[in-house]
Amino acid sequence: MFEKNKIKDEKTSAMQQLFELFETVIISLVVVIVIFSFAFRMVGVDGTSMKNTLQDGDRVIVENLFYNPHRGDIVVLNKDDAGFEKPIIKRIIAIEGDTIDFNFDKGEVYLNGNLLDEPYIAEAMKADRGFSKFPQTVPENHIFVMGDNRNHSTDSRFSRVGMVEEKRIIGRAVLKIFPINDFKILKHGE
Repeated sequence: MFEKNKIKDEKTSAMQQLFELFETVIISLVVVIVIFSFAFRMVGVDGTSMKNTLQDGDRVIVENLFYNPHRGDIVVLNKDDAGFEKPIIKRIIAIEGDTIDFNFDKGEVYLNGNLLDEPYIAEAMKADRGFSKFPQTVPENHIFVMGDNRNHSTDSRFSRVGMVEEKRIIGRAVLKIFPINDFKILKHGE
């Protein structure tokens, strides 16, 4: 009789441990889903407009909880009204109240009258390719964005994209996670 109770207790204990493990896995999955729904998400890079910082096919983690735009941040934008099928990834060059201007002959970008130091760009911008007229001042609740691969980026220089409303920011790219051998933290202005 004692042996039967011992076997029964062991079976009950094993079932209880299995239930607790299942419960832990479910709770962990719910927490991960909530975190990735409200705080972080993974986005794929599509195209070469952010080369050399990001490459076509890279995957980045984007934070979107309580984000406020800052110059130099790499952001993911929902820009479907500009004819893009997917979210686009660009760098914030100017925020509301900033004046942006260009010297297209020298490939230089000026922010509030000062030449920008841009070590992250792939190459200097070539001559005007039908861009909007500059200088321009960024309106309230808008940003001005450009790709790091200036000669192969459709961005705020073009009227098709123009100044982007802040509400269109999905989030700021914080980590490059794929390919794994090129994992890195995406620092501000880098």
